[in-house]
Amino acid sequence: MIPFPWIPGTPYEIGITTSDGTRFSKSVEAAALAPSPDANQALLFTSLGVYVGVIPVMIGLMWYPYIRRISIGKYSFFLSLTAGLLVFLGIDALLEVNEIVNQNLAAVFNGQALSVVVTISSFIVLLYTSERLTQRAIEKAVLNKNHSLASTSSIEELGKSEKSSTERQEGEIYNKSAKVSSSTQEVQIQLQRYQQLLKPLTISMMIAIGIGLHNFGEGLAIGAAMLLGEVALSTFLIVGFTLHNTTEGLAIVAPIAKSERSRRMMIRRLVTMGLIAGVPTIAGTWIGGFLYSPMAAVIFLSVGAGAIFQVVYSLISWISHHQKSGPSSSLSGHVIAGFITGLLIMYLTGLLV
Repeated sequence: MIPFPWIPGTPYEIGITTSDGTRFSKSVEAAALAPSPDANQALLFTSLGVYVGVIPVMIGLMWYPYIRRISIGKYSFFLSLTAGLLVFLGIDALLEVNEIVNQNLAAVFNGQALSVVVTISSFIVLLYTSERLTQRAIEKAVLNKNHSLASTSSIEELGKSEKSSTERQEGEIYNKSAKVSSSTQEVQIQLQRYQQLLKPLTISMMIAIGIGLHNFGEGLAIGAAMLLGEVALSTFLIVGFTLHNTTEGLAIVAPIAKSERSRRMMIRRLVTMGLIAGVPTIAGTWIGGFLYSPMAAVIFLSVGAGAIFQVVYSLISWISHHQKSGPSSSLSGHVIAGFITGLLIMYLTGLLV
C-alpha cells in the first residue's frame, strides 16, 4: 500500500512504471473508499440487489392474469415478444463480456475464446438437461399410469361372477382386448395432456434460471462499479434498471399463461421462478462489491448467455410445434411483430441504464 493524498469524487489515473520503462495504469473516474465487508455494506448491497433484480421481476409477473385471458393470436405475440426479450438479453450479456475482457482481463487469458467456449458448452449442457428432465417426468407418468391401470384390472377380475368355462374364456378375451384398447388410448391422451402441461413449465423454469444467471452477472457489474468508483448510483440509474428488468417477469409468465393447472398452484410456481430470476442479483452485488473478479464475471455472463439462447431455442421450437394451423403459421404477423417489439422494448429501456 502506497500512501497518497486524494479527494473523494475526483478522477485519478494510477500507474506503476517498472525499471525497464514499462508502465501499467488504471483510470478511476470517481475516487471512493473501497467497500469493507461489514453488516452495513452487506445490507446496502442486498437492498440494491432487491431494487434492481427482485422487485422488477416480481412486477413483471403481474402480466399473468392479462395474458391468461387473451386470444391465441395475441398469445403468440407475447410468446414471440418473450423470445425477442431473451435474444436481446443474450446479446447484451456477450457485449458485456467483450467489454470486461477488453478493459479488465489480461490478453494471456484469451477472454473472447473463453466466452465462446463457455457459452456453447452452457447451451449444449442445459439443452440436454432440460430434455432429459422432461423425458424422465414423462416416463414416470407412464409408469404411474400403467400401475394404476393394472390395479384397476386386478380388482375387476376379483369381482367377476362365476360363469361357464366357455363363456368366461370368451368374455375374458373380449374384455382384455377392450381394456388394452381403451387403456392405450387413455394413456396416450393423458401423456399428451401431461406433456402439454410439462413443456411450458420447463421452458419457464429455464427462462428463470437463464435470467437469474444474467442478473448475477449484472449484480457483479454493479458491485464492481461501486468498488472501483466508476458509477454514481443515482435514483435515475435505479429507475433505469427497474424499467429494464421489469420485462424479464413477462418472459417468465408468457409460456405458462395458458396452462390448465389451478391458478393458486401457478401463482406459487411463478413466485418461485421470480425469486430464482431475481435473487442472484443480490449474490452478484455481494461478490462484485467485496471481491470483484473479471474472470468470474466473464464465466458467469457467458453461462447466462448460453442458458438464454438455449431457452430461446426451446421456446421457438415449442411455438412452432403448437401452432394450430401448422408449421407455416410460426412466422405469422403476430410472431414477427412480437419478436421485433421485444427487441425494441429491451433496447429502449436499456437506454435509461
